[in-house]
Amino acid sequence: MTQTPRRAQPDSKPSNWNVPNVLTVIRMIMVPIYVVLMFVGPEDFTWRLAATLVFVVAMLTDLADGHIARKYNLITDFGKIWDPIADKALTGAAFITLSILGELPWYFTVVILLREWGITWVREALKKYGTVMAANKGGKAKTLTQTLALILFNLNLDFLPAPLQVVAWVLMWAALILTVVTGVDYLRHAWRIRRDALAARD
Repeated sequence: MTQTPRRAQPDSKPSNWNVPNVLTVIRMIMVPIYVVLMFVGPEDFTWRLAATLVFVVAMLTDLADGHIARKYNLITDFGKIWDPIADKALTGAAFITLSILGELPWYFTVVILLREWGITWVREALKKYGTVMAANKGGKAKTLTQTLALILFNLNLDFLPAPLQVVAWVLMWAALILTVVTGVDYLRHAWRIRRDALAARD
């Protein structure tokens, strides 16, 4: 008696209930906690240290969720949408909070956040051309520089020795420059993608 061959089952999508998405949600919850800690005792090193630790843990969840999602093929629509939102919410909250406290000039915050949110919008707009604009080495260096600068500023520069204050400002200026330069590079790349996509349609 011959057996009817079974049809190959299509690969099922991973459930939204997975570790990377849980880490993304945790990171989003940490954003208001970080902000509250920053404003509770802006002149108290203990509160600033607590806020900084929350910020660092939140950034580590960003590294972890992306690594786990790629390694175990747990990439979901939820993660695609909310992971970048959580990232921008965390860094955006940090820049805005520091500027409200008067510890970081507003032009740093405005320029950096306009670039971050603007490039995120451009990436989404490019999806209609069937292209995903991946982060390049410059973008990764920008993110690392921003993170290190924010960690030092979160501690409150008044509590840091003079050499570390200099390092903090160097990192913040480097973050600003890298943010602008990589933003222009992304826009040039996006323009080429759009131009080539429109040319292919003709």
